[in-house]
Amino acid sequence: MVLARRAFLEEPVIATATVPTLRGPTTGEPVIGERIGKYDVIREVGRGSTGTVYLSHDPYYGRDVAIKAYRVIGDDDPVRAKVARKMFMSEAHMVGMLQHPNIMPIYDAGEEGGFYYVVTEFIHGARTLAAYTRPDNLLPVDDVLALTFKCAKALHYAHSRGVIHRDIKPSNLMLTTDSDLRLIDFGIALHSDADISRIEGIAGSPSYMSPEQVQSLELTNRSDLYSLGAVLYELLTGTRPFRAGSLAKLLHQIVYATPAPMLGIRPDLPPDIETVVATVMDKDPAKRYANGAEFAAAMARVHAQLRAQSDRIDRQEHFALLRRLKFFHDFSSAEIWEVLRSGSWDSHARGDEIVRAGGIDDRFYVIVSGRCSVEREGLKVGRLEAGDCFGETSYLRGAKRQAAVVADEEVTILRVSATLLEQASSACQLRFNKVFLRTLISRLQGGDTRVAS
Repeated sequence: MVLARRAFLEEPVIATATVPTLRGPTTGEPVIGERIGKYDVIREVGRGSTGTVYLSHDPYYGRDVAIKAYRVIGDDDPVRAKVARKMFMSEAHMVGMLQHPNIMPIYDAGEEGGFYYVVTEFIHGARTLAAYTRPDNLLPVDDVLALTFKCAKALHYAHSRGVIHRDIKPSNLMLTTDSDLRLIDFGIALHSDADISRIEGIAGSPSYMSPEQVQSLELTNRSDLYSLGAVLYELLTGTRPFRAGSLAKLLHQIVYATPAPMLGIRPDLPPDIETVVATVMDKDPAKRYANGAEFAAAMARVHAQLRAQSDRIDRQEHFALLRRLKFFHDFSSAEIWEVLRSGSWDSHARGDEIVRAGGIDDRFYVIVSGRCSVEREGLKVGRLEAGDCFGETSYLRGAKRQAAVVADEEVTILRVSATLLEQASSACQLRFNKVFLRTLISRLQGGDTRVAS
């Protein structure tokens, strides 16, 4: 076996000597300012396992594109050159037929000046997930689960069309600036209907290869799912499932060893994720999820449980904050929980107009943190702080608001709908009425103009 130039711990791609090596012609690689087909070469943006990627411009559509240039073999073996050509065309064809929002699309392909090339979407500002595999730079768990879900769905789509990627790893998963995912680099993929559907020996990145892949056994879609499980393990823990000082030891671990428990590395992970990863990385392909859709469904369940747990934590924190406010001093715990179910938690930046003069609605507000000003015709006529309420006149009478309330600083507000509050217990509604009456009387006695809000 021949290893790529990178050290194997840096995710090399393994290939056998029987794979046609795509080497540069005597003229060298494309240079800045040259053209590949109709595309202007702007700059090199990366080197993958099967070619060099350039930022280029498509003058016809007026858009930037990425061009992956493959170098034609330079020896005198016509058989090897023919195989290299077929491999390139096979990849261009198989990716070209995959139309999925989370798979990088191919726009064009061709041969020019001794180069084969494919033209794909170029996403400005995108980074691969390899940037988020260090313990000190991990993505939020919620984001990792969502991205893995998208990748599993993309793999299910590709597998249903006979394509096995064979090189799922963080550097082949691209994160866009709007937190979307693109699966890239099908350079060593297999296609069930391709003329060349197999590379002899093994091909892929060792740290993420399935046990059957390192043993050169028959591969199915479940091999890609194993690799995605290994990526998920690393994105959540900041370490790979298997690490060793030599390639031979690493491959032995993949076939025979069990990864360290994820919760032992990161105890704050949702417990069910351990079961999901153990299932998708089972040594026996038959015991893994049957397809990407099943894996995605498992990720969705963990994600839903995580969000529910997060919501419960938020509710507990919100309850504790309300319990300390003077507005709720006379409320029982049960009544505060009723208020939380009837209200929403909002944040406002300095200068935000929380309510507008002249508006009519059935909502009233309690300031949880921060301070606000009451303004009438552009003049400040009062101040409100944590524990104060406003909008109570609309709650009681449905009258137009006579003043605006503007945030003086970053403010957190509990907004409660009177319509929803009508579904609360009589005791809770009575408690509100008493607080509002006491507030109104206090403001009238003190001449406080905040009553107009």
